[in-house]
Amino acid sequence: MSTIRERQELQSVARRNFLRLTGAGAFTAAMVAGAAGTLWSDEAVAQTAKEENERQKAAEHTMTIATAYVLGASRSYPIMQLDLKENIQNATNGKVYVKLSPGGQLGAGGALVQKVQGGTIQAAQHSLSNFAPFAPVVDLINLPYFCGSNQRFTNLVSSDAWKQEVHPKVEARGFKPLFYVVIDPRVVAVRKGGPGPVMKPEDLSGVKFRVPGSEMLQQYYRMVGANPTPVAWGETPSAIKQGVADALDPSVGALFVFGFKDILSHVTFTQAVPDSQVYSCNLEWYNSLPQDVQDGIDFASEVTSQQNLAKVPAARAYAMAELRKSGVEFHTLTDDQLAVWKDTAGYQREEWDSYKTELSGDMKTFKRLEEAAGTMGRYYVHDA
Repeated sequence: MSTIRERQELQSVARRNFLRLTGAGAFTAAMVAGAAGTLWSDEAVAQTAKEENERQKAAEHTMTIATAYVLGASRSYPIMQLDLKENIQNATNGKVYVKLSPGGQLGAGGALVQKVQGGTIQAAQHSLSNFAPFAPVVDLINLPYFCGSNQRFTNLVSSDAWKQEVHPKVEARGFKPLFYVVIDPRVVAVRKGGPGPVMKPEDLSGVKFRVPGSEMLQQYYRMVGANPTPVAWGETPSAIKQGVADALDPSVGALFVFGFKDILSHVTFTQAVPDSQVYSCNLEWYNSLPQDVQDGIDFASEVTSQQNLAKVPAARAYAMAELRKSGVEFHTLTDDQLAVWKDTAGYQREEWDSYKTELSGDMKTFKRLEEAAGTMGRYYVHDA
């Protein structure tokens, strides 16, 4: 009983400190203290608030970074927002103060991209799929089996070819990519009461498959035999529960973070398309900064990127362990099984040629990017 009472008292103190900080306008300090697990300590909270206040006052520039994820999400979904904040502040020698707006406070997905492009906020995290309507060239990553594995994706976006061919087109739309976030490939996740484990394309025959707005993903699932069913992300949990859709394809980390663990039966690692994210920055704001501050932000982005790569397997393991507790079974395909999926709907098929030329400009450019995806770069990342 005393343990329960003590826990309740600590929760009460934490709640009081959180409200006290947010009431005083120190929302970022409240978030930082909460993520560090120190809200229960009046002394630690005061120290965090003091440090945040001093950093903000000493800074010459304030950089609002908005995300769709709560600060604790990196345990299973390595979005790294606290790390990015800390790294930017330190690498710019305190000249930039980062104000975090996590958990969808300022929106999510395309809404955040729009705010970065319009300069309402300085930077944000969003998926490359949500980025594609604003900077179409990045939709290349949705070509099936082009860069679905973590390593091929990392090879591609860290390559000179990507930076020379893709970044100028992104910058022409008003964005500067800070760094690309590796989460894991999209999976095939089946609802409880739905079909059995999906091991080959025929297993998806006629299956109502929830897809986002991406035309390429819809075409891919048609090619492997499924019935693509566009459903808005916010409506997806209820659609899966009610059987409006039988399967969906986020990464394992996303399935856990967004509360699907009790409504799924089987998850298969098909490695077709990355469930990848990017932190984008408003280019005009970035270009207005002194050179040393720009250099600091670039270095901080590079450091955070490497921290992200190291975090991927631990985050996946945690998400999988939690999903297994609810009875979810995981399936990894053999090389021969993967080859069937690639032969059936991979990017090498002529059905994808129009996308290659439309997005990259011409086939020569696409071939250069294809070579980059298949060439091991300086960064290693673990694949499921």
